[in-house]
Amino acid sequence: MKPVILLTGKNGQVGGELLRLLPQLGEVIALDRDQLDLSRPSEIRRTIREVQPQFIVNAAAYTAVDQAETDESTARAINAEAPEVMADEAKKTGAALLHYSTDYVFDGTKNAPYDETDATNPLNVYGKTKLAGEQAIRNSGVSHLIFRTSWVYATRGRNFLLAILRLATNKEELRIVNDQVGAPTCAFDVAAATCKILADALDRSHGKLVSFAESGTYHMSAAGQTTWYEFAKAILEEAETASRHLEWLAEATQRRQLIARRVLPISSEEFHLPTHRPAYSVLSNYLLYQVFDVTLSHWRSQLQRCFVSESSPVNVPAT
Repeated sequence: MKPVILLTGKNGQVGGELLRLLPQLGEVIALDRDQLDLSRPSEIRRTIREVQPQFIVNAAAYTAVDQAETDESTARAINAEAPEVMADEAKKTGAALLHYSTDYVFDGTKNAPYDETDATNPLNVYGKTKLAGEQAIRNSGVSHLIFRTSWVYATRGRNFLLAILRLATNKEELRIVNDQVGAPTCAFDVAAATCKILADALDRSHGKLVSFAESGTYHMSAAGQTTWYEFAKAILEEAETASRHLEWLAEATQRRQLIARRVLPISSEEFHLPTHRPAYSVLSNYLLYQVFDVTLSHWRSQLQRCFVSESSPVNVPAT
């Protein structure tokens, strides 16, 4: 019998991709914010007790980094308190919990990729609440996997990829921050890597996914590194040669021509960001490879694939 998997955040970037892949592994009960309000602990507890999942995949989060500074209570409810409730209920019912976190738990003062053992020191409310969610899960004693990822984007939703394409139809000159370094990571690659790990766990447990021998926190991001400025230039380069028949691209540009001719590098200070962000947040993915034999491709390769075909493969890929 296939396990029951409870997926939250089904309309999000990673959640949307997981919704396509997870049904290969089990019976998926997928919920969005209208079906499950993560700011209400009682709803979370009721839902988990009714669904009785063997596995909970929490792909929901409060990700509005700037808005979180003035809406800390909501950010904390969704990013910190909701995972704590999920972990508590999962522990009581014998379920395993998979949760996504962020590179923003680090302060960016390191000049080499961050390991899982490096000290955390988030600079903003978003990072602080995500770290609190991690800590609550670890402290609960539940069987869990926490995957920290970075600079996530997709061909749907709200993200840097779609924002650049939209701006490029309105402005001839784009001014993009060039002093923040990270690894843009496609939501599909995160979902595919996640499902590969779950599939292997299922094989070892003969279809009964109730615990992880490898419980812990792992980094899961694209290989390589770049800046927002270089990422923006790469997006426009790919868009210039992409087929205009790509539906997601047509929707992102509202079927208008790209008129951007120049992309200029600027500092974070010049951009007047309202929230502090780490200047360097590249993650080391070695532990993910060492434990699960999973490797994500280079960020540029992930970006190129988005512009090649209308949809990504729906089979869980071997890595």
